[in-house]
Amino acid sequence: MSFNTFGRVFRFTTWGESHGPAIGAVVDGCPPGLSINAETDIQPFLDKRRPGTSKFTTQRQEPDQVRILSGVFEGKTTGTPIALMIENVDQRSKDYSDVAKAYRPGHADYAYDAKYGFRDYRGGGRSSARETASRVAAGAVARLVIPDVDIFAYVSAIGDDAIDPARFDPAEIDRNPFFCPDPVAAQRWEALVDGARLDGSSLGAVVECIAIGVPAGWGAPLYAKLDAELAAAMMSINAVKGVEIGDGFAAARLRGEDNADPMRPGPDGAPQFMANHAGGIAGGISTGQPVKVRVAFKPTSSILIPVDTVTREGEPADIITKGRHDPCVGIRGVPVVEAMMALVLADQRLLHRAQCGEAGGD
Repeated sequence: MSFNTFGRVFRFTTWGESHGPAIGAVVDGCPPGLSINAETDIQPFLDKRRPGTSKFTTQRQEPDQVRILSGVFEGKTTGTPIALMIENVDQRSKDYSDVAKAYRPGHADYAYDAKYGFRDYRGGGRSSARETASRVAAGAVARLVIPDVDIFAYVSAIGDDAIDPARFDPAEIDRNPFFCPDPVAAQRWEALVDGARLDGSSLGAVVECIAIGVPAGWGAPLYAKLDAELAAAMMSINAVKGVEIGDGFAAARLRGEDNADPMRPGPDGAPQFMANHAGGIAGGISTGQPVKVRVAFKPTSSILIPVDTVTREGEPADIITKGRHDPCVGIRGVPVVEAMMALVLADQRLLHRAQCGEAGGD
């Protein structure tokens, strides 16, 4: 069985392939009556993910112009499925003639063939990161369901070069092509990423995402844990190989008293936390603190350096992947991570309201 839908109450289904005529998403479960405009509410997020914006991303030229086909009337959501479409206009399928004959190591070529007995080699079909544009469009709709939550993401490391937390400046995130909050690190990354690009290689990256304004109470104790849903959402993104919530793996190196998030009485009657090692989630439920997620992107598998592989017939070969590819796919992963955070939080808000009404964290 194939799964192309994510979410429980607020659900979205993506469709389309990298080299097909269009890609898109169908968003279902969106509450009616929300004001929505494609140009102001959805397009800005797609523009952040759009390829060809600098030499540090793929040079595929896609305007990523979104169209709303259904579910909206007179500028308001109607409560019916919202269909979103983004046309593909700059495919170059001829670049993938060698991929048709042999598998790209690190890519999904062999796994798809093993599962389906058939694969779309043009850009990887559904396994292409092109699919994430649909998620970003759906995520923009999700943000309308959680208007009081501020979501932002940034690149905290490329390769083994990380930002300096002492120089963290949120205003810098949109001032450089790396979505980097450290201006000094952003300057270093120019040479780092460009060097990998000129070598025909690629680099991995770490993207961190923070959601501020999530009230206490969203999530569930066991099978719809907020952190479990976030982990599943982030791991579903192309090229993601690791997810951490809060301190993540670093928590395993701490003692209990060091990992605890101490509390004191707050001015509004709610507890005031003195730390946030848990990333804003305890027992699968939001605590009211900022929700923090860290996502690891592997290096782009499509590179110009020869790699040992086999043909579909099992013969030894090597392969060079031609075409236009991101030297660091994690850079354009920033708006995708934000979108998946929004999609999970919108779903969790509606799930909470379904069980608890307007009480608690809504």
